[in-house]
Amino acid sequence: MFINFSNHPSDRWSAEQRDAAVELGGNIVDVPFPNIDPASSLDDVKRTALAYLDKIVNDTSEENYVIHVAGEMTFVYCFVSLCQSAGVLCVAATTERVVEENPDGSKTSKFRFVKFRPYF
Repeated sequence: MFINFSNHPSDRWSAEQRDAAVELGGNIVDVPFPNIDPASSLDDVKRTALAYLDKIVNDTSEENYVIHVAGEMTFVYCFVSLCQSAGVLCVAATTERVVEENPDGSKTSKFRFVKFRPYF
């Protein structure tokens, strides 16, 4: 199973990203990323990370799964660290940034999926 723990629903991903997720983990399941209050303490962040890890582990009936994690950086670090301690593989999506300059001088950035890379 490939668990997409982010605010980027997999039904909006490119075919390349969905195919890579299926190849890496199988069936894709979206788990919405929590809103992390910028004023939260580190203890609050850790409690939230532990709660989500417990929820994901308990709601997952499969023994083999991969978690794609993307979101607020301190939460991601804490969550991935907890997962690694539990032996759960977490990955990040890598992208190529393509910038187009518009006639009015503004820029439009588009991100093209390249691959999933494990956190280490």
